[in-house]
Amino acid sequence: MLARPRVPRSGLLRGSVAAAAGFGTWSSFPPLSWWWASILAVAVLLLVLRGVSLRAAAGYGMLYGLGMFVPMLSFLRGIGVDAWLVVAVIESLWFALLGAAVALTGRRRWWPLAVPAVWIAVEWLRDRWPFGGFPWGRLAFAQADGPLLALAAWGGAPLVTLAALSLASSCAWMVTRVRTPATPTARSRAAGVTALVVALPFVAAAFVDVPTRGTSAHGRPSHVVVAAVQGDVPRLGLDAFAQARAVTVDHVLATQRLAADVAAGRVPAPAFVVWPENASDQDPFTDALAGQLVRQAVSAVGVPIVVGAVLDGPDSRHVQNAAVVWTPTGPGERYVKRHLVPFGEYLPFRSVLTKVAGRFSMIEKDFAPGKRPGVLTAAGVRFADVICFEVADDGVVRDAIAAGGRLLVVQTNNATYEHRGDDGHGGETAQQLQMSRLRAVEHGRAVIVAATSGVSAIIDPAGRVRQRTGVFTAASLVADVPLRDPRTVADVLGPWPERAVALLGLLSVLAAAVWQWRGRLPAPAGSDTSAEPSTVVTAPV
Repeated sequence: MLARPRVPRSGLLRGSVAAAAGFGTWSSFPPLSWWWASILAVAVLLLVLRGVSLRAAAGYGMLYGLGMFVPMLSFLRGIGVDAWLVVAVIESLWFALLGAAVALTGRRRWWPLAVPAVWIAVEWLRDRWPFGGFPWGRLAFAQADGPLLALAAWGGAPLVTLAALSLASSCAWMVTRVRTPATPTARSRAAGVTALVVALPFVAAAFVDVPTRGTSAHGRPSHVVVAAVQGDVPRLGLDAFAQARAVTVDHVLATQRLAADVAAGRVPAPAFVVWPENASDQDPFTDALAGQLVRQAVSAVGVPIVVGAVLDGPDSRHVQNAAVVWTPTGPGERYVKRHLVPFGEYLPFRSVLTKVAGRFSMIEKDFAPGKRPGVLTAAGVRFADVICFEVADDGVVRDAIAAGGRLLVVQTNNATYEHRGDDGHGGETAQQLQMSRLRAVEHGRAVIVAATSGVSAIIDPAGRVRQRTGVFTAASLVADVPLRDPRTVADVLGPWPERAVALLGLLSVLAAAVWQWRGRLPAPAGSDTSAEPSTVVTAPV
């Protein structure tokens, strides 16, 4: 009878702490939004990864990822518990890679500087691959309620992430210095250096000035009154759009109520109105009734409506997720969503997956991606438009602003992922709202969020939520928001700082790997080598 292998207690303890650190990182996101928790949690993870083998580090990184993604992605249970857990496991694999890379570079003296760069490198890959990437869970998106948010104007989401990682790495380094036998002077020096590094991001953030007033060029208006209409949906989950045109009817009714409020003087007249993603679930160009409903809403309010619509084409096998500027004289400019959600808006490996899981057959047609940045003009105002998941994509938002957007519009449909009883302060819609707040600061633009079932919001260029709706209710938001032409430093620098830091992280891993290969790195302290064969050399007697 084979003896049952024993797992070292230290391994169980480290694994438990790693999973707890992942859960702590999740607590920085809604609904808790404890921005500081992710910094401490990452510091704990770095200590867990110190002095372990690469295989063990990968395991601890995986546990960290599961501790974060299982609660964070719980909104996917509306699609199915299996989908929720599968996505959580797949995304956690990136942290298995990260754990091994951090453990490898952690054996060099320069690890406090290398680890943040290594993290950025893995995050850069995760945000882009496979299938266009999945940016959910970036540390930057956990900082919307903290002082580091202001740094987004200097370097976007990557700089905010880098600042949080630098704080975590400094804290972990200080703990290792305190635990290492050293003179009181050396310990004091370590504490002083750590305090200085920790203070730098906060001091830098304090000097960032993000103007909240509009600035115009060439005599253009510096502000505009905009309305966001949230019509709600008759059903939730995968059946949210099971009843054709019902969602469109809801938004027509909400727009008519808005028009009545304007006529009665209860709210100012908007220059244009924003409907959310998929507000017209049937193509208003080919479906006569859908087209009639849209025209009815435009006629009631008397100004252009930016209609989120599902359009047919460009061929019989595809549809498009689009925004159409519909004026009182008819449809005009349109934007087609570029960054599509795999397994949601299109189905990779369709022939195989539809046989394995019948649920995938509900995706009858794949969405076709757009090819140009989302910049549109309504009532003479040129604005940047992104649709739902695209707000998490740095490049998609940046391209729309660079194309001339003076205001950022986010059209979204969260009905598939929301559940009765939610209050809108947690889950997918709240996490997405945090991303919109970061984009406001990153690009120095006001943001209009229009959602089918909530949360819709008005966000100023400093990332503050000025108005917001609840969930599962029909409502309208009307606000006078600034229009801005100047570009932030983050806009000017674009993707290059992140690329440079990611390259530095990759080079750090390669350098550490070379040293390991040459046998010049020390063996991980406390690693279990009992399974390795040994050679005993005895001297002659």
